Amino acid sequence: MNRDVEHYFLGKMDRDERIAFLRELTSDKEKQETFDRYRNTEALLAFSDDVDNPLDTVRSYKRFMRRMKQRAFYRYVYRTAGYAAALVLLAMSVHFYHVYSYQHTIDISETSLFVPAGQRVSLTLSDGTTVWLNARTRLTYPTAFIGNQRRVSIEGEAFFEVAEDKDKPFIVSANGSEIKVLGTTFNVYSYPDEPVSRISLLEGSVQIHSKTSPDTEVTLRPQDEAIVQNQTQTMTIGKIPDNDYFLWREGIYSFENETLNNILKKLELYYDIKIEVKEPAILKWKYTVKFRQRDGIDEILRALCKVYPLKIRKNEEKNIVKISL
Repeated sequence: MNRDVEHYFLGKMDRDERIAFLRELTSDKEKQETFDRYRNTEALLAFSDDVDNPLDTVRSYKRFMRRMKQRAFYRYVYRTAGYAAALVLLAMSVHFYHVYSYQHTIDISETSLFVPAGQRVSLTLSDGTTVWLNARTRLTYPTAFIGNQRRVSIEGEAFFEVAEDKDKPFIVSANGSEIKVLGTTFNVYSYPDEPVSRISLLEGSVQIHSKTSPDTEVTLRPQDEAIVQNQTQTMTIGKIPDNDYFLWREGIYSFENETLNNILKKLELYYDIKIEVKEPAILKWKYTVKFRQRDGIDEILRALCKVYPLKIRKNEEKNIVKISL
């Protein structure tokens, strides 16, 4: 059991210690292999049923650490962890690709983490930044931030609490836009198949650049929201309509005067289900509602029917819900 590896994943190292530790991996193959297996374990634990309570995930990780110290179990994990990880990831339809390549100089590789429909995940990056990932979201980030900036990319929706570092800005690339921050709290909604992206700032300050117009810079202040047309990259600035929306990271879905069309799109995303509407006119109806993810799709649809009279038919075999008047 390598105590340095354990301290790295339990967050007991500061920034300088983490960088020094990663440099040591270049000359210690055994430590590098242990590090890789622990990183895979960390990702799997993030998809536990206790994701609503980060403390439970930490406790699970610590229990795993204690068991690893038992020699027999340690050897068993070395033989089987790769197979177990593959089976779990396949069962959950999670794409998790992780490569480390160390040469004479440090080569920090990128990790791509994909969250399937119906799931959400929180993780802490090497600089201490916390990220919540919503369903069908892919985050690409380096194993460690080396150089004069911290850069990640996002496809989907993510909520960031960025660790402050005045000498190293944090940059998020999303659908043609770049969001530059030093230390702040903001939400990015940027699915590739959606017509618009939304950057919503809760605390701090962010600068938004368009890759098509790199000289154009827009600065957001708290409670500002930038709406970017993904095709043209045109941008409008307004105010966040409902702060409760960001409760999604806690499994609470809030809709303030939202059309049924937008609500049903989110329900398809959150519950991995197809919803068909017979009369398109009803998609313009507006609702102000709040749900918990654990309520389940059936209970949520019944609640929607109490606001307006709708008929719900569900095909369990094809995983399709049909809505009509």
